Amino acid sequence: MRPPVIGDPRSELARVLAAARSSYAGVAVFTGLLNILYLTGSFFMLQVYDRVLPSRSVPTLVGLCVLAAVLYGFQAVLDILRNRVLIRIAGGFSEQLDPRIYQLLVRLPLRAPGMGNFEPARDLEQIRGFMSGGGPAALFDLPWLPLYLGICYLFHPLIGVTATVGALILIAITALTEIKVRKPSIELSALSAQRNSLAEASRRNTEVLHAMGMVGRFSSLWTETGRRYLAMQQQTGDITGGMGGLSRALRMMLQSAVLAVGAYLVIHQQASAGIIIAGSILSARALAPVEVVIAQWRVFVSARQSWRRLNNLLARMPADPATMELPRPHNTLAVEAISVAPPGSNNLVIQDIAFNLKAGQGLGIIGPSASGKSSLVRSIVGVWMISRGKVRIDGASLDQWTPETLGQHVGYLPQDMELFAGTVAQNIARLDPDPPSDKVIAAAQAAGVHELILGLPNGYDTQMGEGGAALSAGQRQRVGLARALYGDPFLVVLDEPNSSLDHDGDEALTKAILGVRARGGIAIVVAHRPSALAGVDNLLIMRGGRQHAFGPKDTVLREAMKAAPASVGAGPATAGAPTTVPPVAVVAQGGAAPQPLRAPGKVVPS
Repeated sequence: MRPPVIGDPRSELARVLAAARSSYAGVAVFTGLLNILYLTGSFFMLQVYDRVLPSRSVPTLVGLCVLAAVLYGFQAVLDILRNRVLIRIAGGFSEQLDPRIYQLLVRLPLRAPGMGNFEPARDLEQIRGFMSGGGPAALFDLPWLPLYLGICYLFHPLIGVTATVGALILIAITALTEIKVRKPSIELSALSAQRNSLAEASRRNTEVLHAMGMVGRFSSLWTETGRRYLAMQQQTGDITGGMGGLSRALRMMLQSAVLAVGAYLVIHQQASAGIIIAGSILSARALAPVEVVIAQWRVFVSARQSWRRLNNLLARMPADPATMELPRPHNTLAVEAISVAPPGSNNLVIQDIAFNLKAGQGLGIIGPSASGKSSLVRSIVGVWMISRGKVRIDGASLDQWTPETLGQHVGYLPQDMELFAGTVAQNIARLDPDPPSDKVIAAAQAAGVHELILGLPNGYDTQMGEGGAALSAGQRQRVGLARALYGDPFLVVLDEPNSSLDHDGDEALTKAILGVRARGGIAIVVAHRPSALAGVDNLLIMRGGRQHAFGPKDTVLREAMKAAPASVGAGPATAGAPTTVPPVAVVAQGGAAPQPLRAPGKVVPS
């Protein structure tokens, strides 16, 4: 007997389930033995009525009771074993898929943001819940229904016909349940996802909701969504509950009908008295799996929907292929005419960006808002997929590295930086379970945050709280910088790293950037405030998603000054000095952009 497989047998989920084929074979064997043992009650009653009562033999009754007790004991053991095996199959199925599900959780926002309402973890739990419940056992029992009906026909054809009619009616109820519950179940799933999304949005924006008086409006949305959810849940429950109640009543009616048919046969001397009770018990046992399937139908439908959603997601986002481990990068970063679109969109937000950096160099990226600066650095670190072109580190394109391996060589401080619940040391060490303390302290010292951490209540063991709530915005940003520097990564990318820093923080940031360059790394800094550019030697100006200038910082700033003399009102800037403020401010705020430059040894597309 094949295990119950939902969906395409070639799918990833089906392949994982197929690994439990031998376990399901064991369940099938247990089911066969159980269904034979289920006959114990019927044949016991048959023997009592046809042998014990006519003969008035107490020893025969005792012998039958002992035999029945032993068989019922075996039945209990096999039933317990079958349930335990099904629970462990479900657990193994879930455990084997957990890593892939987590990959979906972290990749969905980056690859398919429009599918954010899908919850792979919830879908997997829904499937696991069905697999470990009573549904699969009932499905294994269903193929044995003909055996019971066949024995009913052996008792007498009229008893068999009565039981068959009852079985057909219950099967028709099952089909009707499937038809009626399909659409409401889909709508119920969508409303559940909508409620979860609304709850998550409220949790993330609780400060804004309270500060701007939006709690009442969100409460109205929540209440309306909840009302629709409950209405659909009631509709689905009414259907399944009604059909389940109808099936139970019909099964009891069938038992009575079999008793009546048996009595009729006994009256006409066509059957013995024992057949009346035995036939009633046997017909009830035959239809029990159908009734369980009807009762479990709502869970089955939910699991089937989850199976299809999860299969589609797994097919759209296959696992990362195994790649050969490359040596630690130490030489170059090449951006080769890349164009990038946001996840889930075909609209390019940056086009044809190209530049090269060598070990020990630093690059500042400036430009007006929405010029593509953050989109560019997201693609450089491999967070966003590149539509055209390549980003290469030491000649190897990003797709030649696994995310885990590439992450060891990249330090990234995003614009909207968040820390994780845990200690300061755990956050700096990127949640390494056993980080070397010297590497943690070295990263903190490189970020200029060591003394600050020592001043916290428990130093490096201070608990951050969810999102780093125990620290101020500036402290969180500096700890985030230390996290980016942990392990001396070759490429360090900082997006608005000084947005929450004070003067001391700016100085520490500059020292950190210079430290990356001094040890032979490459630093890239996106900046609106010019103080962040003090530690870089190259500058890239972007506007409208395109590259307008690239080259040595002094040269680019001097040309920017010439392009907007009226707006600036100041002389040429010197490298790393505060006099760079006027031209940077002009370009960053959308002033006249300079024409593309050709720096020595650099090829810059216009």
